[in-house]
Amino acid sequence: MTMDSSMRMTGHVQCLCKAALHAIRMIGNIRHYLDQKTTTMLVHAFVTSRLDACNSLLFGLPDNLINKIQRVQNIAARLILRVPRHEHITPLLYQLHWLPIRQRITFKILLLTYKVINYMAPDFISELAPLHVPTRALRSASEQRLEITFRSSTKFYGDRSFAFAAPHLWNGLSNSIRSASSVASFKSRLKTYLFRQHFLSV
Repeated sequence: MTMDSSMRMTGHVQCLCKAALHAIRMIGNIRHYLDQKTTTMLVHAFVTSRLDACNSLLFGLPDNLINKIQRVQNIAARLILRVPRHEHITPLLYQLHWLPIRQRITFKILLLTYKVINYMAPDFISELAPLHVPTRALRSASEQRLEITFRSSTKFYGDRSFAFAAPHLWNGLSNSIRSASSVASFKSRLKTYLFRQHFLSV
């Protein structure tokens, strides 16, 4: 993770894309010796693992930065499926069942939020996302909504913080996803929701 004083993450995105593209080139050099399954394993190990590392810090970045990372994912998808550059990317991501970059960032934040609510996260993170406690007995009390306590004064910085993003994203989920009984179940339901939300809207 490369940090800068302004938290604009420009340097991190540049380093991330450079390292991931280098890995793609290395895999590409031996692609004709590999089957699709093996290529997918290598891409997950050396490319998508980099794209996902600490990606919750990329929440709310402008399109020009997110698009740079998205282009890397697109190249990786084309490498796996062995299709030319001019092929439209959406059917390829759908075929691989990959969430695009912005949805992967949202997935990571919501997974961390689930762990907060279910006492699986450190206290210093849990303090940023307190549960909403109704002043009187309501049916919604069992829905595990989060209290919106953080009021952003700057859109670029405040709206990107976990304290702001977590309750807004979490409260937008259906109760059937929020109430998942295990991490594995939550991840499965959340990915299905984000996948359908993105690809049905394209």
